[in-house]
Amino acid sequence: MFPILETERLILREIEKEDAADLFAYFSNAEVMRYYGQEAFSSIEQVETIIGHFSESFRNHRGLRWGMQIKGTSRLIGTLGLNNLVLSHKRAEIGYEIHPDYWRAGYASEAVRKVVSYALEELQLNRLGAMIYLENEASNKLAQKLGFQHEGILRKYYEQNGKAFDINVYSIVKDA
Repeated sequence: MFPILETERLILREIEKEDAADLFAYFSNAEVMRYYGQEAFSSIEQVETIIGHFSESFRNHRGLRWGMQIKGTSRLIGTLGLNNLVLSHKRAEIGYEIHPDYWRAGYASEAVRKVVSYALEELQLNRLGAMIYLENEASNKLAQKLGFQHEGILRKYYEQNGKAFDINVYSIVKDA
C-alpha cells in the first residue's frame, strides 16, 4: 500500500493517471525542468509515461514518488520522491520539483523534511543523498538548511539540452 504522508499544509500522496494535467503544467515548464536532469516535456503522453514509471518503481521497491497536494485542494503542485532506492543497502536519493506559482512559500522544505523523516525512521534507511546542480541555489540552500552535508562535486554528471553540468552531492545519515 502506498504510504500517504501529511504535513501542516500538505498531503503527500500517490500520483494517479488523473494527475497528468497537473504534472504537465510544471514538467513542460522550462524553468522548472532547468535543474531536473532532462528537457521540458512537450506532450501529455510523456507525463503519462513518467506516471507509469513512478508506479513501476514503487511496485518494484526501487523508488517512491509522492504528489504534493495542498490540504483542501485536489491539484498537485509538485512531486517529490526517493529515487535509486536500495533497501538492502538502506539508501536512496531524494529529488523534487514544484510549480513556480508555489516557489518560495516553504512547501518544498515542508515536504522534503517529512520525506527525510519517513526515509530514516519508517524505512530505516541509513543514508539519504541529494544530487543538486551547482547553479540551483535554492535547492542547495534547502539541502544545507535541512542538515544535508556537502560531500563533493561530480563533474559533468548531467547532460541536458546539449550541455554538461556539474552537481553537488549531499547526504544525510541516520544517527548511530
